[in-house]
Amino acid sequence: MHGDMTRQTLGDLLRRTRMRYPRKLAIRCGSTDWTYTEFDDICNRLAGGFAAHGVEAGDRVAVIARNSHAFAALRFALARLGAVLVPINFMLNAEEARYVLEHSGASLLCVDSGLAALGHAASSGTAVRELVWLPSEDPTDPVPGLVPFGALLEQGEAPVRTLSGDMLAQIIYTSGTESRPKGAMLTHAAVISEYVTCLVDAEIIEHDRILHALPLYHCAQLDVFLGPAVYVGATNIITGKPTADNLLSLLAANAVSSFFAPPTVWISLLRAQTFDGTDLSALRKGYYGASIMPVPVLKEIQARLPQVRLWNLYGQTEIAPVATVLKPEDQLRKAGSAGRPALNVETRVVDDDMRDVPPGEVGEIVHRSPQLLSGYFQDEERTREALLGGWFHSGDLATVDDEGYITVVDRKKDMIKSGGENVSSREVEEALYAIAGVSEVAVIGLPDPRWIEAVVAVVVAKQGHKLHEADVIAACAGRLAPFKTPKRVILADALPKNPSGKLLKRELRLRYAPAHES
Repeated sequence: MHGDMTRQTLGDLLRRTRMRYPRKLAIRCGSTDWTYTEFDDICNRLAGGFAAHGVEAGDRVAVIARNSHAFAALRFALARLGAVLVPINFMLNAEEARYVLEHSGASLLCVDSGLAALGHAASSGTAVRELVWLPSEDPTDPVPGLVPFGALLEQGEAPVRTLSGDMLAQIIYTSGTESRPKGAMLTHAAVISEYVTCLVDAEIIEHDRILHALPLYHCAQLDVFLGPAVYVGATNIITGKPTADNLLSLLAANAVSSFFAPPTVWISLLRAQTFDGTDLSALRKGYYGASIMPVPVLKEIQARLPQVRLWNLYGQTEIAPVATVLKPEDQLRKAGSAGRPALNVETRVVDDDMRDVPPGEVGEIVHRSPQLLSGYFQDEERTREALLGGWFHSGDLATVDDEGYITVVDRKKDMIKSGGENVSSREVEEALYAIAGVSEVAVIGLPDPRWIEAVVAVVVAKQGHKLHEADVIAACAGRLAPFKTPKRVILADALPKNPSGKLLKRELRLRYAPAHES
């Protein structure tokens, strides 16, 4: 009994918030509004519905859906049962999604109307025994043959189960760039440790009105913003449509005070024709992550939204995911940096022998923290590799300065080796962003007979600007050493991104490599 008195799980956080703020608006999505009392009740009933459908503690329940009120409820309902959430990237094809379903051994799959066909295709022949239909931001009819969300709510209350913080809360599959994705296992205790980090270092408070627009299947939106916001009792506006016009209209209509997006989405807002006419006076806190904010864009945000304080949050799925933070007062002073280790994290930059590198030298980022994964699901070998020497190895290369601020130089795999010299794609991108008329940039290494890998820039021009390859190369030559200067500039209409806004450089390499070799 003592364990229940002192228990701390994700489901407990919501119940406590309901007791503090029973009538406060908890969730708004489309035309759905739930107070904290309603949200808590729905999560209880949803848990009861899943239990009636045979979901036991430890069972994996997968979801392929866009952001919605139902996604938020699913998160906390499964936590109440001790079941394990397995969110799946809805941009995957059926084969890729099937791998996650098979590997995780998910017994149920939740989908919305728009992704039901993908869910059917991905789950055929797997251990998934039922598909559950979730309502969406915009009203849609339940998909025939699926268990409707509403029917689950009619099965009664959640059963009383003995749960503990060391039980698994989620398995999140990290985007496999070189190989099969790995399932990072995170306990309730690990996730809640990370929530505490976010509340303190990202200053998430009960008065916030937070817009959640990046996909909830990704731990950034789910566990840096939605979870901590529910923990403290903030108001959550949820959308599955991160287009500039929709975001600007929601920011204004809901007097949103707090918003997270990767730099690519911030850029899309600044470029939107409706930006200047939108009332963003309530916006006070802006967050970015996934990649470094180009300094010219940072300065533009500060000029056009002077009341907004900015944070850069850096980390990995495996650390739930915040590891370091660059706070508002350091944005320009330490521009381009990922900041210093966050509250519950120890982070070092080390050489191959696990010795701290001196300031300015490149090493690998490693972490120790209660937020860390307990391992990769059914993958002892990669778990052992990742946790070598008692530290989690991120695979990110970085330098650290004499004040302890960490600057991510590149992923190990994104470092370009051109003519025997290491070139950081990020450094070249910064130089390109400083050129007038450049809207977005991705720098990649492509096979080259002379250089082995040639530095190649894929550039999107701002509207109304015309760029020429020779001019862009010349402008870079004034800013970069010759071996870092792009050998080729490809002008493109857009850059490929995943739904979290991360640039998909591997797609660019595949797209342009053959052309470059010929």
